[in-house]
Amino acid sequence: MGLSKTIWANPSEIIRVRQPDHPVLVFAPAVLQATARRFIAGFPGLVTYAVKSNPDEMVVENLVAAGIRGFDVASPFEIDMIRRLAPGAALHYHNPVRARSEIAHAVKANVKTWSVDSHSELDKLIEMVPTEGCEISVRFKMPVNGAAYNFGAKFGATAELAAELLRKAADAGFIPSLTFHPGTQCTDPMAWDAYIRTAATICDEAGVKARRLNVGGGFPNHRTQGPAPVLEDIFALIDRVADEAFGADRPQLVCEPGRGLVGDAFTHITRIKALRDDTHVFLNDGVYGGLAELPLVGNIDRVAVFSPEGVKREGDTVDRIVFGPTCDSVDRLPGELALPGDLAEGDFLVFQGMGAYSSATNTRFNGFGQMEIVTALSLKI
Repeated sequence: MGLSKTIWANPSEIIRVRQPDHPVLVFAPAVLQATARRFIAGFPGLVTYAVKSNPDEMVVENLVAAGIRGFDVASPFEIDMIRRLAPGAALHYHNPVRARSEIAHAVKANVKTWSVDSHSELDKLIEMVPTEGCEISVRFKMPVNGAAYNFGAKFGATAELAAELLRKAADAGFIPSLTFHPGTQCTDPMAWDAYIRTAATICDEAGVKARRLNVGGGFPNHRTQGPAPVLEDIFALIDRVADEAFGADRPQLVCEPGRGLVGDAFTHITRIKALRDDTHVFLNDGVYGGLAELPLVGNIDRVAVFSPEGVKREGDTVDRIVFGPTCDSVDRLPGELALPGDLAEGDFLVFQGMGAYSSATNTRFNGFGQMEIVTALSLKI
């Protein structure tokens, strides 16, 4: 994987001039910085970036240039990278399960904000983390719908356990806070409503005033045909419900978007390597590469097809099964994609909104997975 030094006008120019036979991620720094400024201007609190969604250094550097001053990190590698690229940034170590060696690494790196969802992990932090200026955010979960997949399946305490942990963290001398994640690609703002009101109930049950409430990631990017998600509506709901639920005890708010920040800053160019009996489309990338997330969250239907000359195909669509390049039968996109009926071998299939969990999850399984990242002024196609 590499970054070209050429700056292109748009994806269609790359197709026309380069005719790439390997997958290409097209990055528009201007789009990323505009989205970051939109979060900073609209969200009623601190905006942090979930590094795991796209840990490329150029992404981090552009976010810092746009004004992002906090990062959600989940490993020593991410901690060290952010300390190098943004030395003064706030680091939130919100992976709630850590080895003792990882805790020691983060303490040495002066990490001040941690999350937990169990007594056993909280006991580790009480043992190893200095209390001075350090915050522990108790992560809780709820059975809330509206997201592409449920983040509570792996992490998060029940509301009852969260109250116990919050009280225990406060009694140990840490700054007590709460955090949650409504689920990835959450398009239902009422998920935040339910979580925020439950956070207030947890504080009441614990008899503890939370210093901060981290409302997680989950902010959607533009993955489907039709209007883009209106992030400002979610911001306004979070602001209003925090007032209603907490009143005078309202905590400071934090968010940690990954996909919502970086998703729309990248477009993914793939090529049709075969059209089997005019039925099955085989791409040069698939679920072991830049399209790894699609079986989990569903197809992106903001897709366009271009001829090798860079001309967009506009014919009537036909639903087709799409496979990746490997010899593994699970290497296929979920369901079917509506693609122009006149598409042909050698055409390019361009996926929009592909900045999150694409380069970060790319592998070289079966000898495939070569991926290039290039820069463009615009992602319009």
